[in-house]
Amino acid sequence: MNKLRGAFTLIEVMVSVMIISVVIMALLQMQGNNTYMFSKLKSKLEINQYASFFIANKDYGFKKESVYLSDLLNEFVVEDDLRRKLKNIKIKIRYEELDKYGDSNTSQGDSSDMLLEIGKSSIDVDDSTVSIMRLKIQ
Repeated sequence: MNKLRGAFTLIEVMVSVMIISVVIMALLQMQGNNTYMFSKLKSKLEINQYASFFIANKDYGFKKESVYLSDLLNEFVVEDDLRRKLKNIKIKIRYEELDKYGDSNTSQGDSSDMLLEIGKSSIDVDDSTVSIMRLKIQ
């Protein structure tokens, strides 16, 4: 009645295959999530780079307009490959005035008229948007 077992039973093999398949599925799902997060992070990084070009350029941002990214790069020294790539990307700039301070009719009678304008400039590129608070002194 005492038998020596030399192999696994069919049930043991099926259970081990199920455990391995669950582990593989979990690893594939984690890899898919990481790929998705990496692609979103890459697009956010690109739009933040575009915003840095926008912030440093004082000619744009206080009115609603559409421009090409290459127009924002006039003051920057960038590689020709990047300049060619950005030449075809059109961005939409939206400006919203939030508040104004100051008045041209000052009560003290001095000739210096100062106007402070606080606004929000938004840059739309494809399906991404970044907003920047702006202060305009006139």
